[in-house]
Amino acid sequence: MSLPPEPRANPALVGQDEAAAALDAAARAGRLHHAWLIAGPEGVGKATLAYRFARFLLAGRPRAPEGEAPLFVPPDSAVFRRIAAGAHADLLTIEPGTLQGDRKRSDVINVEAARLIPGFMALTAAEGGWRVVVLDGAELMNPAAANAILKVLEEPPPRAVLLLVSSAPGRLLPTIRSRCRRLDLPPPNDAALLPLLGAWLPGMEAAERVALARLAGNAPGRALRLAEGGGLAVHAMVEEVLAAPEAKRAMATADKLAADRQGTSFALFFTLLRRAIAEATARAGRGEAAPGWVAARPLADWAGLWDRLGRLADETERLNLDRKQAALTALSWLAAD
Repeated sequence: MSLPPEPRANPALVGQDEAAAALDAAARAGRLHHAWLIAGPEGVGKATLAYRFARFLLAGRPRAPEGEAPLFVPPDSAVFRRIAAGAHADLLTIEPGTLQGDRKRSDVINVEAARLIPGFMALTAAEGGWRVVVLDGAELMNPAAANAILKVLEEPPPRAVLLLVSSAPGRLLPTIRSRCRRLDLPPPNDAALLPLLGAWLPGMEAAERVALARLAGNAPGRALRLAEGGGLAVHAMVEEVLAAPEAKRAMATADKLAADRQGTSFALFFTLLRRAIAEATARAGRGEAAPGWVAARPLADWAGLWDRLGRLADETERLNLDRKQAALTALSWLAAD
């Protein structure tokens, strides 16, 4: 598997040329909006685009060479290298875990981290240009953190821009959303994604890469994470237990999930199981064709099961409970009449 660089070091932008062009045009118009909400499904390249735009601004808005996507900055440039290393004085990154010490959590951005943003944006740029903040996972701000950035959104300093990256923009305060210019990123199409998966996953059969793209909703980052976690195999397990939730199969499935000591397969199994239930019940609720197993219980019961499965998975991971027993419990719920 050939892994791509982290977003701050990734020179490639796949399937998002239209969004990049919109940012390019806004920056060259002379009145760049002070805050942008870069929204879209998980793994479509939101953070990659945010860092690409940051590089572009901090490098002096260079023109992209012919054949390159908008906002291009060459990887051998000093600005690119410093941003990739997290060492550019005019770029601040805030994400889950920032300023959390030993009790680092991946599900929250706290007020201490958010309070860095107004002060940073008010400073004079160290290199005479822009100050840029990338707030990655903006929907994970706790209420105090969200309130801490409101003033800078209401009274933005000159030549400073805040890039909020969010997979769930609806969870942001309305007062934050209303003060940002929103840029929605769709998943790239097959023509853009499948060659990329071929480069990342050269050992995978072409048909499997297509199946992986479908499972990931054509989101490149999500497809890669699914591949790393054996997503196709776990998805097959999910389909089996939904179609025939038998006790014998439940034990074999629980054994497989427990054998992964890192817990990756366990977490992915619950994610894909709940997604399958949500998608199938939504289709059935709209009167569309749905898998046969949906008819085994009322739609309201499926909704309740979806919620119970989420709480079971969360408690198992948070409290370090026995994964095999948790899997058996979940599968017993599926088998219940």
